[in-house]
Amino acid sequence: MKPAAIVWIFLVGCSVVAAQAAEPAPAQGTWAGADRTVLPPPAPEFKGKIGFNYKESTPDWAPALPLSAPEGAPNVLLIVLDDVGFGHLGCYGGPVETPNLDQLAARGLRYNNFHTTALCSPSRGALLTGRNHHAIGLAAITEAATGFPGNYGNIPRSAATIAETLKQNGYNTLALGKWHLAPYTAYTAAGPFDRWPLGLGFEKFYGFLGGETDQWAPLLVQDNHFIEAPSKPGYHLTEDLVDRAIADIRDQQQANTGRPFFLYLALGANHAPLHAPKAFIEKYRGKFDQGWDQAREETLARQKELGIVPPNTRLSPRDPLIKAWSDLTDLQKKVYCRLQEAYAGMLDHADHHLGRLFAALDALGARDNTLIMVVSDNGASQEGLQHGVTNTDRYRNYDPETVEEMAKHLDEIGSPATDPLYPMAGRWSATRRSRSGSKTRTWAATPTRSSSRGRPRSRTAERSATSTTTWSTSCRPSWKRPGCRRPRRSMASCRCLWPA
Repeated sequence: MKPAAIVWIFLVGCSVVAAQAAEPAPAQGTWAGADRTVLPPPAPEFKGKIGFNYKESTPDWAPALPLSAPEGAPNVLLIVLDDVGFGHLGCYGGPVETPNLDQLAARGLRYNNFHTTALCSPSRGALLTGRNHHAIGLAAITEAATGFPGNYGNIPRSAATIAETLKQNGYNTLALGKWHLAPYTAYTAAGPFDRWPLGLGFEKFYGFLGGETDQWAPLLVQDNHFIEAPSKPGYHLTEDLVDRAIADIRDQQQANTGRPFFLYLALGANHAPLHAPKAFIEKYRGKFDQGWDQAREETLARQKELGIVPPNTRLSPRDPLIKAWSDLTDLQKKVYCRLQEAYAGMLDHADHHLGRLFAALDALGARDNTLIMVVSDNGASQEGLQHGVTNTDRYRNYDPETVEEMAKHLDEIGSPATDPLYPMAGRWSATRRSRSGSKTRTWAATPTRSSSRGRPRSRTAERSATSTTTWSTSCRPSWKRPGCRRPRRSMASCRCLWPA
């Protein structure tokens, strides 16, 4: 098994990167001069001495010890945000306050030409293996596998993940959060587990297997088994994942100080459902009342000021499916703004807890020897269609809510009683393509789910690529917890198609 393309992931797979100069970590174990081009490497020969008795013998533990990481190898923290556009983060000119990510960007590097595959599973598979998503059977999300080459929904054993490569090179490997890289037929208590995280190079896993989950009451997995969601008041998955990340790093560092770790933290934020504590949502009340047309202009202006895009960058023409803000009714504006406020609150909330993780690294004295990368698997989502939703199960079953219906639940948006997502125009205002005055195309806010080859798609191709994330889910079980007006989902017992 050949090592995954580490350089590709470290140098290309980044939207925000902070990397500091590292002091060499103390070497562990043996195997000095080992050949790392093929994994696992052959064990070294016994170089001790076997005499007539133990007094005349010399032990050599090297053949039984694991391969140590190269001297000075850094810790790696890879944070994957979900459906966050280039025009959302504050450090990219966005309207959402993200002070901790902004600080990270200020200390490191920002990339402005990062390309995704337009869907969750393919982007994540390419990121973790360093290979084209078609080469690893992930032409689409795992639930949309077709049984043809390039789209089996199953990463082949011939494609090593970066976790497997680093584990066999002396790293501890930890995964937290969203997975979405196992066939949906494997979401059972009996597996098969070979495409679950522990089967693809991670030593620990805590998170959820599918494309999304309720952030207030998630469908959780620990290692290779399903567990009950914590029931403490005010529980939220983002906070839980960061708590686990901090605890795992502390345990690893105190148990084996100096051994590097690879931590893959894939938050549910900011994929639907847009769940966040009310205080974070209220913080943005009225912040989007100017409408999506003006918000686009304001974001582009800030990006020009930051040097994220060239000074001559122009916004792309209006998508014909999106109305001008001035043409909307007052009720539509009210509903759309509240959904956008929920999105902003959720991203702000995620940034807040990531700040706790960065602070924990500082407290451990590990920050200066940790390479931190933040990426988003896609641009912003268009799954909310023209009007947005407060119950995503409705539109997936071809019964979308009306604006009038959603208006009755404005104060509940973002709470456990709703399953919301903003309208597609909210995504358009954050990540829509733009063009410069020259013949060379640039981007005004991230490549909106661009092709893997990095070429801007035509509008027709873009709609075709993103529309594949909406599926019929008529077989999804509908059971409710007390006080909840929407269906709850159990991916462990239902083989429904699942959105990216």
